[in-house]
Amino acid sequence: MGGDHAPRVVVEGAVEAAASAGIGVTLVGPPDPIRAELDRLTGASAADIRIVPALETIEMGESPAKALRRKPQASIKVAADLVARGEAAALFSAGNTGASVLAACRAFGLIRGAERPALAAILPTRRGKAILLDVGANANCRPRHLLTFGVMGAVYAHVGFGAAQPKVALLSIGEEEIKGNALTREAHTLLRRSRLEFVGNVEARDVYAGGADVVVCDGFTGNVVIKVSEGIADMVEAVWQGGDVDAPPHAFEQLRRSLDYSEYGGAPLLGVAGVCVVGHGRSSKKAVCNAIVMAHRFAAEGLAGRIEQELAVLRGSRV
Repeated sequence: MGGDHAPRVVVEGAVEAAASAGIGVTLVGPPDPIRAELDRLTGASAADIRIVPALETIEMGESPAKALRRKPQASIKVAADLVARGEAAALFSAGNTGASVLAACRAFGLIRGAERPALAAILPTRRGKAILLDVGANANCRPRHLLTFGVMGAVYAHVGFGAAQPKVALLSIGEEEIKGNALTREAHTLLRRSRLEFVGNVEARDVYAGGADVVVCDGFTGNVVIKVSEGIADMVEAVWQGGDVDAPPHAFEQLRRSLDYSEYGGAPLLGVAGVCVVGHGRSSKKAVCNAIVMAHRFAAEGLAGRIEQELAVLRGSRV
């Protein structure tokens, strides 16, 4: 029931994922509106879909912790518990981000070596894709948290995009290691001493240049980067559609697709002992479908276990 266009687009995306990728999907929420959406979709009856009732919903403006206490039958909690009990392999939600993160953390727990989870978003660059984390799970971080984010992001880059030796960078206000606040300066030292392929600091203007496969930062900063990027994409589209730019017809389409979050679906929550993918509140049918396929693949490939193995190596290195 989460997201700006739920339950319609969520059900549409789930049916598309089930039909196109052969994935079994459990829809969690009030049964009547879910069935109504399924009834209007051609081919939904042939898809591997079941409904698990959950009569409460956490709204976007609610406090996650308070809402989860007041609403024990909230759809996000029921869904997370299904995964924790092994009745589903992964969790996807386009609802309240804080509630999704908290429900997953409580239900799955953190993997050994991960003090904090991190949301990892995909950004387009001149050389392909880069992973930015954290983008919203932690407003305040310590230097060692950014180090573990680097490890988790490197595993994600390897599993998700085939990067053999992912290059990791630290988001700061200057390339020099003395630049930034206490958090970034201390994190720079830890990252430089680690076994990661650390390429140093990167400024915000260079994030899209493609010099790094993984860029780490605290969740407050990362969320600002994501929101600014979305705003720029919307502005460019508005200017284009307004006829203020003279360029080949295919030029904007390429730019739009590279900045389109629906191409990737959502941001995996790394560091939890399970698979959780958090979608944008504006998620479309395409975004929901792609997020479900992403979550299914990460569960099948054991992403959480592989991250735990790498964090064990990090602990062994005594950084």
